[in-house]
Amino acid sequence: MSIFRNKLILGGSVIGTLLGGIVILKDRMQGAAFEKNVRADGKVIIVTGANTGIGKETSHYLARRGAHVYMACRDMQKCEEAREEIVLDTRNPHVYCRECDLASMQSIRQFVKQFKAEQQRLDVLINNAGVMRCPRTLTKEGIELQLGVNHMGHFLLTNLLLDTLKLSAPSRVVVVSSLAHTRGQIALDDLNSTKSYDEAKAYEQSKLANVLFMRELARRVEGTGVTVNALHPGIVDTELMRHMGIFNSWFSGLFVRPFVWPFLKSPLYGAQTTVYAALDPDLEKVSGQYFSDCAPKDVAEQAKDDRVAKWLWAVSEKWTGTLTGTAAVS
Repeated sequence: MSIFRNKLILGGSVIGTLLGGIVILKDRMQGAAFEKNVRADGKVIIVTGANTGIGKETSHYLARRGAHVYMACRDMQKCEEAREEIVLDTRNPHVYCRECDLASMQSIRQFVKQFKAEQQRLDVLINNAGVMRCPRTLTKEGIELQLGVNHMGHFLLTNLLLDTLKLSAPSRVVVVSSLAHTRGQIALDDLNSTKSYDEAKAYEQSKLANVLFMRELARRVEGTGVTVNALHPGIVDTELMRHMGIFNSWFSGLFVRPFVWPFLKSPLYGAQTTVYAALDPDLEKVSGQYFSDCAPKDVAEQAKDDRVAKWLWAVSEKWTGTLTGTAAVS
C-alpha cells in the first residue's frame, strides 16, 4: 500500500512540476507591458470590436484611466454585457455601447452620424475589430469578409471621422494589424478573391492592407496633428481564432491546445501595445510607424510599396463610396 502511495506522490510531484513549468513559460511568453501611469481623463476614444478579446481589455484599461470609451460593436447584447462589467469594475460611467457592423457600410455611416451628434471631439480611434480565416463570405456590399471588415470597413470609418480627429488634434489613429502582414500580398488582379479563395491568404492580404493604409494615411495627414500607427498585438488567445481547425475540434481541444496554450498571449497582454500606441506621451508626434511588444518594429518589404499603397487607397475610396457617396464593388 505504501509503495502505491509513494508512486502517487511521485506522479503528483512530476505533474505539479510540469504544470508549474508550463505556467512559468506562459508568463514569459506574454511579452512587454505598458507600465507608464498615464491618465486619459476626458479623452474620447472609439474602440471597434470592443466586446471581447483585445478590444474588451483595451476598453477596460482606458476606462480605468478615465477615458470616455465608445465601444463600437456588431453584437449589442455582448457589448452591453462587456460594458456593464467594465463600468462595475472601473466606476467610470462614461463607457458607451454603440452599434457598428464593419461588414455594413450603412451601419458604419449610421454609427458615425450618431457619434458626431453626441461628441464634438475624438482623441483616439482604435481600429481593432477583425475576422480571421473564415469561410468565404461577403459583406453587405459584396466585399470578401476579411478584406471588408479588417480593411475596407475601417478605411470608411476612419475617413468619415477624419474631420473630427483633425479638429481634436493632437489625436491618434491606432490600427491593429498582425505579423501575418509579412506573408501577405495584395492581389492586384483579384483583390476581392473572386477567381480563387484561400482563407489564410485572404487574411494575410487584409493585414497587409492595414499596414499599407496606415502608412498612406500617415502621409496624407502629415502636419495636421493627427498621428497614425499600426501594431502587432502578438499571438493572442481570443475568439478571433475560432475558425482555425487547430483550435475548434474536439481532438485539438484535448491534445493540441494544451501544448499551444503556453505560447499564446492572454487578451490582457495582447492589449498592451494598443494601449501604448494610444496613450504613451512619447508617441504624440510619432506617425507612420509599426509596433510590437510596445516597441518599434520594421514592416515587411511589401508594406513599404508606396505605389501599391496608393493603388489600394484609390480602390478603397471607390469601393467604400468615400468619393461618390455610394458603396459597392464594381
